[in-house]
Amino acid sequence: MSKATLARLAKLGIASKFDLVLHLPLRYDDETHLYPIAAAPPGKPALVEGEVVECDIKYRPRRQLVCHMQDGSGVLTLRFFNFYTSQVKQLAPGTRVRAFGEVRHGFFGSEMVHPRYRVLRADAPVSESLTPVYPTTSGLGQDALRSLIGRALADSDLSDTLPPAVLAPLKLTGFREAVLYLHHPPPDAPRPALEERQHPAWRRVKFDELLAQQLSMRLSHRRRRSAGAPALASRGTLARRLMERLPFKLTRAQRKVLAEIQRDLAQPYPMQRLLQGDVGSGKTVVAALAALQCIENGYQVAVMAPTEILVEQHYRKLAAWFGDLGLEVAWLAGGLRGKPRRQALERVAKGEAPIAVGTHALFQEEVRFHNLGLAVIDEQHRFGVHQRLALRMKGTRPNQGAQPHQLMMSATPIPRTLAMSYYADLDVSVIDEMPPGRTPVATRLFSESRRDEVIRGIRDACMAGSQAYWVCPLIEESDALQLKTALETFQGMQKTFPELKVGLVHGRLKSDDKARVMQAFQDGAIRLLVATTVIEVGVDVPSATLMVIEHAERMGLSQLHQLRGRVGRGAGESTCILLYQNPLTPTARERLKIIFENHDGFEIARHDLRLRGPGELLGARQSGVPLLRFADLSIDLDLLETARAAAEGLLRDDMDAARAHLARWLGERHELLKV
Repeated sequence: MSKATLARLAKLGIASKFDLVLHLPLRYDDETHLYPIAAAPPGKPALVEGEVVECDIKYRPRRQLVCHMQDGSGVLTLRFFNFYTSQVKQLAPGTRVRAFGEVRHGFFGSEMVHPRYRVLRADAPVSESLTPVYPTTSGLGQDALRSLIGRALADSDLSDTLPPAVLAPLKLTGFREAVLYLHHPPPDAPRPALEERQHPAWRRVKFDELLAQQLSMRLSHRRRRSAGAPALASRGTLARRLMERLPFKLTRAQRKVLAEIQRDLAQPYPMQRLLQGDVGSGKTVVAALAALQCIENGYQVAVMAPTEILVEQHYRKLAAWFGDLGLEVAWLAGGLRGKPRRQALERVAKGEAPIAVGTHALFQEEVRFHNLGLAVIDEQHRFGVHQRLALRMKGTRPNQGAQPHQLMMSATPIPRTLAMSYYADLDVSVIDEMPPGRTPVATRLFSESRRDEVIRGIRDACMAGSQAYWVCPLIEESDALQLKTALETFQGMQKTFPELKVGLVHGRLKSDDKARVMQAFQDGAIRLLVATTVIEVGVDVPSATLMVIEHAERMGLSQLHQLRGRVGRGAGESTCILLYQNPLTPTARERLKIIFENHDGFEIARHDLRLRGPGELLGARQSGVPLLRFADLSIDLDLLETARAAAEGLLRDDMDAARAHLARWLGERHELLKV
């Protein structure tokens, strides 16, 4: 195979012979029936055969190759707008040709535009199965791909990796039968079931894929259990002192998940727990109480967050809570420079600062912990797998294999199907109730034509003592353009509201300036804050009761829900205004309807999964988690449940079969899941 072909296959994710076996068709063409030209059904793809009577290049109305063929029943025109000059000679008069395409009846008779054809040297039988149409890439034609896949099917071991004891109760098609059927279905195969991936052959392939994922995740979970970690006993003295000082009591859900985390920390193997909770459900205080359990046992804690605004928010909360307990919180965000940074690094390295808070700066090589026992990773899906691994390695003891515990937090609720699938190697805790006193945020939809009405609402709210956010539109293609839009909006708001102090915060603002603006907003000096989506997470200003999101139709459900969660954090009634531009696409209209009608983060996440798919929702494209190619978690939940149970059974009773199945489906890729 040439290097060029290998490179093209690599673009399709094909790196081995068995990858070709699992490169399954998108759809099928029916070339099993040969029609007389006169009987070919109009408007449908059909296979015809005849002799070329004329073939020439025409120039009106544009350059094209026009061939006329006949079979005794009628004449058919083959028309090509993109062609090679050599095709004129190939399709010379007298040549026998078989063509496949959609037949159109026009003023000049029947024709096919850009049909698939082949020259016949002798009588050739028609295909006995439907013709597969595969996903492909530029430079790799269907015929070449079919040939490569055909050879792979002939040369590969297609025997079952799964024992009869697993297959029999599930009544699944054999693997060989399923794969061969999908590549070469018979003429009477049910096309809708095949193309909608609901045929029994597809269900076998989906089951095998889900089983491989579950096996890989469960093995990762087992490996973690076999590694060492500091056993951090739950002493409770510092936690009690903190809870006595808090102006609120923990909810039932917070107490439940805290107990789960405390039990994990006391074990001699690394905790790897995902703490889920909707915006404002109180995850930070649970993480703080877990951190105190670690600190009481003489170990350090690292808290990592994706943005400096969120880091600043965590730092302020933890410093206020822990300061009264005599515990130092070090701040190690990327913007910290010079002597303050050197001092913070030194205190962390000596163990004098038991807790360090920072962005990805925490896992830079110069950051050294004295004895890291717990890593808390907020908004964990925003970090790549290698970044999370780098932070974990900060606490690994040389030659001992000990690792720190990990607590991952997410305010983007993960639907149950995703948690079962992509987080099968984690233990999951959910805070499923909100603290008392949190009033639901009223969501209102305004078209751009009602902008003046929105402006009046902001003026009235701010003059009455409230504060407001104005979020600028998301422009994914260009950070520079987004910054320009934010600056223009800020200048416009200053002119519109000369009586109000207006602030601006965006991603390119220097850390010190960003902190200064946010502090002024927190203190009430700034009444209206113009911001980009950098405020999506981590901003907590109880007196802010109004949020305006401009061009809300450009944003995803998760982002809209996160932004809405920045208001309604105090006792006052709060409103989120979604300002949209007409005309709306059907998808944008559906998103706005969902966010308007729903406040439950898990329900919104369920809709988000349906609209966007799991890869985008999880940030899995950079997380190292393998995306599913065939199974669809929105419709294949029953297969996922079955695969989970089968994975547990194989790992318990038949490790050889489990290894063989993983080797077939993931090769070496399952190694990524060790982290």
